[in-house]
Amino acid sequence: MSADAVGRSMPPTVSLDDLTAMMVADEHHRYEISPEGVLSIFPPPGYAHAVVATRLLLWLAQGGVPADHIAQAVGLRIPGRRGGVGGRIPDLVVWSKAQADGVWLPTADVLLVVEIVSPGSEGIDTVTKRSEYAADGIPQYWIVEQDPAQTVAMHRLDGERYDVRATMPLAWVLNTDPAEYDLG
Repeated sequence: MSADAVGRSMPPTVSLDDLTAMMVADEHHRYEISPEGVLSIFPPPGYAHAVVATRLLLWLAQGGVPADHIAQAVGLRIPGRRGGVGGRIPDLVVWSKAQADGVWLPTADVLLVVEIVSPGSEGIDTVTKRSEYAADGIPQYWIVEQDPAQTVAMHRLDGERYDVRATMPLAWVLNTDPAEYDLG
């Protein structure tokens, strides 16, 4: 089913269940919704994007983070300030403990969310999601650019907003120990 066909039958208010049904009906796009109800539709990530996510996942696992504490492209329930609930699908999530199976998981045990910026997602990844994740209290948020250095900006929660802790090329990150980043 195309995004156009999904859009024609969309309810006036989209729930996370609706979002899940839309993703099942349209395997060619990734659907997310902000806590305020703003729908975002993205094409699936490309090969270079997937390689960055895989490299980070392997680095974390080889560095001692248990495999059942790391996941790629899993949905998170993002509560809003006005009672709404959004659904975001980060590229990589690290939890403090294993999670129960589900499509939209709570963020209570999340230690780190990683977003790999793709063309067209720059504003959502670097501004919108950063604000939502900070408001939800997620301790760390890393943004990976797809520039030649694959620059990683590591943000740490300070009160209600993120401060940049470090910015470095992905190759440098991969030559460090994940234990240096308080990832449990």
